[in-house]
Amino acid sequence: MDEPRHDRGSAHPPSSSHQARAVDDKLQGLLDAVMSITEELSLEGVLQGIVHAACQLVDARYGALGVIGDSKGLSHFVTEGIEPDLEKLIGPLPTGHGVLGMLIRDPRPLRLPNLHDHPASDGFPAHHPPMQTFLGVPIRIRDLVFGNLYLTEKSGGLMFTAEDEELAVALAGAAGVAIENAKLFDEAKLRTRWLEAARLVAVRMMGDGTGSGRQFVAQTVLGVSDSEVALICSPPDATGQVRILARAGSQRPGLAGNLLDLDVEAARLVQSTGNPLVFEEAAVLLGEHLGRQHGPALLGRVGTGGAEHGLLVLLRGRHHEPFSALVVEMVAVYCTQSALALELAGARQAREQLMLYAERDRIAQDLHDVVIQRLFAAGLNVQSLGRFATDPGGPERIRAITDELDAAIKELRDTIYSLRASGGEIDLLSSRLLSAVRKVSAPLDFAPRIVLSGPIDSLVPQWLSEQLIAVVSEGVSNAVRHAGARHIDVLISAADGQASVHVIDDGCGVGDPAGRSGLANMESRAHSHHGVFQVENNAVRGTSFRWQVPLPPSPGDRLG
Repeated sequence: MDEPRHDRGSAHPPSSSHQARAVDDKLQGLLDAVMSITEELSLEGVLQGIVHAACQLVDARYGALGVIGDSKGLSHFVTEGIEPDLEKLIGPLPTGHGVLGMLIRDPRPLRLPNLHDHPASDGFPAHHPPMQTFLGVPIRIRDLVFGNLYLTEKSGGLMFTAEDEELAVALAGAAGVAIENAKLFDEAKLRTRWLEAARLVAVRMMGDGTGSGRQFVAQTVLGVSDSEVALICSPPDATGQVRILARAGSQRPGLAGNLLDLDVEAARLVQSTGNPLVFEEAAVLLGEHLGRQHGPALLGRVGTGGAEHGLLVLLRGRHHEPFSALVVEMVAVYCTQSALALELAGARQAREQLMLYAERDRIAQDLHDVVIQRLFAAGLNVQSLGRFATDPGGPERIRAITDELDAAIKELRDTIYSLRASGGEIDLLSSRLLSAVRKVSAPLDFAPRIVLSGPIDSLVPQWLSEQLIAVVSEGVSNAVRHAGARHIDVLISAADGQASVHVIDDGCGVGDPAGRSGLANMESRAHSHHGVFQVENNAVRGTSFRWQVPLPPSPGDRLG
């Protein structure tokens, strides 16, 4: 494009001194523009500063900076010269079509006397201010094109000159360095926010234990990840269904219940590898019906060797940005540190419970060995006084005193029994299993025989203990309701790397096993944890079923 040799409206060529002053002014303007954008630290501030400085440098009325996203369209569009109210009337920001898209496909400087005359122009939306002259230059960070700088409407109706183009290109070069520094600064701030969130979880877990641990993990990650909803769910069963264990954020329809359907392959991949997965549309993870209410989604694992504490689901609103690579990296770190904090808090809580159990045992022992013996001795001494009583009412009063002592001894014995019984039944899996069997066998006139083998309380993790309780409850319930049995044996063990449940009854059997939804549920639970489920059904010998799944390796086994 040929440029005019003289300034428009001038009858005589400018003097050499005038040209020198103009060049100096332009260079000083470029220097001022570079200094202004390097003073900013945040990325948004740098982008806005670049557009403002470019408009001043080349005397343009309007300016914009478009950031190129992963899909090769414009992910950000920062403007200068358009009032906010007018910007709202114009509507959605450009995404990279027309002349703007040309610079994305072919990142080279472009000057146009009239935007509308270019073949790639596709016009302006309603309420858009008129624009004709145009100058566009790419902004590079090293060899990567970060975005493009767009300038329109040079003052006085003049065209942008080759000199303007050179200044804009120079400014874009400095802008690339400023943008890279700002991105590093923003990334450092984001990492700090995530590490602070993980620290808050660790401090909270050490102070309050694990009672509300998952809820606090979900609530904390909600803000730091800029999400709309944060859920912690159980590992999926065979159908991909999970149970919501904790939730934070907005309560949309479909998320109000306790059950949720996830993509089975994605959930198991995250559960096994620990690497979070990102979905541009939540519908891929949650299904079309529920997912269309949300935008981008992320699935992570709250655990170190498996989803011991659940799967993390993060959902952003529609039209929000997808989760960046840095956020995915920090989610993995956050989940791992939160899982360790939950483990340590659980261990501390278990230690405190053991101390409580030991103290209860000591109190019970003291009551039994000291207090009851003294009361018993006092009662004998009081009874021996009867032979010295001469008053007719004396023996009766002595009997009343000994009755009071006997009642006190009985109450003490009941207290001792209560201390010893409750001391071993707080949050221990073995106690929960015993309670589950007692509950479902309440209609019987006999008690099932229960045998617990192996270190069940220490070997079975929390996520598997819920499955074990459900299987025992279902198995004994089937025998109680359908078999008409007179004897029921419940054998539960944790040994040789396997957790197993074996329920045997001498009843009439359960008919067609395929028609029992309870048996189908137990089989599904076994298969979802890579285990086996076997049923032997005989109208003469009764029914026997065995449910067995592998236990996760202990820390010592993994280190070995």
